[in-house]
Amino acid sequence: MIEEHPLEPFLPSDAQLLMLGSFPPQQKRWSMDFYYPNLQNDMWRIFGLIFFGDKEHFLLPHKKAFCKEELIVFLKEKRIALFDSASVIRRLKDNASDKFLEVIEPTDIGLLLKQLPACKAIVTTGQKATDIVRDQLIVEEPAVGKSEDFSFEDRVLRLYRMPSSSRAYPLALEKKAEVYKFMFNELGILSE
Repeated sequence: MIEEHPLEPFLPSDAQLLMLGSFPPQQKRWSMDFYYPNLQNDMWRIFGLIFFGDKEHFLLPHKKAFCKEELIVFLKEKRIALFDSASVIRRLKDNASDKFLEVIEPTDIGLLLKQLPACKAIVTTGQKATDIVRDQLIVEEPAVGKSEDFSFEDRVLRLYRMPSSSRAYPLALEKKAEVYKFMFNELGILSE
């Protein structure tokens, strides 16, 4: 079955960072109607640790969902945009693994960047997202936790390749947070 992306791109007009995953999990695994909705995904725990010293910061009191409204306010304040590198996919297995995602239609990364004139970096959160970005933009593949500069139209941006926030990725939450924190520091987002 072919799936179209169920969410609109989250693109604050002054965003300086564009985060690109691959594609959302099946909706039966969502805890909220927003990016990284699966409670088994640690992205918002990584953000909670880095910015608030609390991995549960973005969880609602009953701990069965993340707080979409709080995330939106926070992301706008920090000028972070979100979308995914695939707009249309086919799942080859009944899970969210990138290994079993066939990309039917990649997202037009250039079109996203044109809507984000203040953007100075893209971060990919997995190999599939990195591959799609590299297919569209001329940029070397960064090692995990590192970045490479690239040109887009009249500006120089940076591509960061971060560890996946999936629990299937074999790195402790605290170690993932350290890698992301380095990137946020380098971009000046932590000091805002």
